[in-house]
Amino acid sequence: MPQDDSSWFDWYEQLRGRVESRLRTCLTDPQIPDPLRQAARYSLLAEGKRLRPVLVLMAADVCGASVDSALPAACAVEMIHTYSLIHDDLPAMDDDSLRRGRPTSHVVYGEALAILAGDTLLTGAFEMLSSGDLPHPAVADCVRILARAAGGAGMVGGQVLDLQAERGPFPGVTDSGAAAASSVPASAASSGPSLSPADLLPADSFDEALRAAVERLIRIHSMKTGALITAALEMGAVVAQADSHQRRCLRHYGECCGLAFQIADDLLDVSGSGPRLGKQPGRDRELGKLTCPDLLGMETGRRWAGELVKQACDCLTGFGERAVALRHLARFIVERDH
Repeated sequence: MPQDDSSWFDWYEQLRGRVESRLRTCLTDPQIPDPLRQAARYSLLAEGKRLRPVLVLMAADVCGASVDSALPAACAVEMIHTYSLIHDDLPAMDDDSLRRGRPTSHVVYGEALAILAGDTLLTGAFEMLSSGDLPHPAVADCVRILARAAGGAGMVGGQVLDLQAERGPFPGVTDSGAAAASSVPASAASSGPSLSPADLLPADSFDEALRAAVERLIRIHSMKTGALITAALEMGAVVAQADSHQRRCLRHYGECCGLAFQIADDLLDVSGSGPRLGKQPGRDRELGKLTCPDLLGMETGRRWAGELVKQACDCLTGFGERAVALRHLARFIVERDH
């Protein structure tokens, strides 16, 4: 655990290194056919931020558990995340050719093997989750949390909504709409961490079309991205046998950070560079996706993400100085350039 503000990123890198080491031991069962193992490990071991598994470890640590005890849960979350990236990139989905700075799985291994590699990671995640020394009730709780976050009420459902929302048309910010949109962050700051669209959007500020589009955007981002981030934090709390109040605080932190993370991704799709992003910039606009910049503009998106980060940090008050890394990580989510 970092002792001061200046050491938080070193702690993050230490935890990321622990995750990387454990991931290299995954999918080594000799019964797995070589082409399938190679395809799954190609995506799993590609260099990434490892944000979600690190959140598992940080949540366990802030609740008083050892990092080692949370490593199986952390790796399970990363396996689920990687499977989702493989499937998101498929021609039937977003049809992307670049991910984490190198060709996507289906470009290298073909579409059929890429699908099966994703399936292997999805199922392997639950095997990994049950491979540690956690008490059986904790394992069952983590399985339930992860399955829901990854399924139809979470990540998969969010992908469906994302595909449905492609190719608009969507209402954009007009001159009056831009002024109205500027009130979103202030409203969010006073609403607490519930992320209710009714709280985020003042009743008299938007026309109904813009309001409906922003509410849909929140739902897509909260399911497709936020569900797994929130699950990662709650799983870390479960590993630590945290009480219900701690779990609730970390869930709310995750809800805020998950939405802020995806808003930041929307902004980076417009302003980022390919080498830093590790994927093709401008792809969301090319596909006609529903995004924060197109609805509210870049500046309002930045302010909204910033207010969500403030809400996230407010959720950590009860953890005191133990939560210094989580506070900095929330800020990193919106200040990053990749």
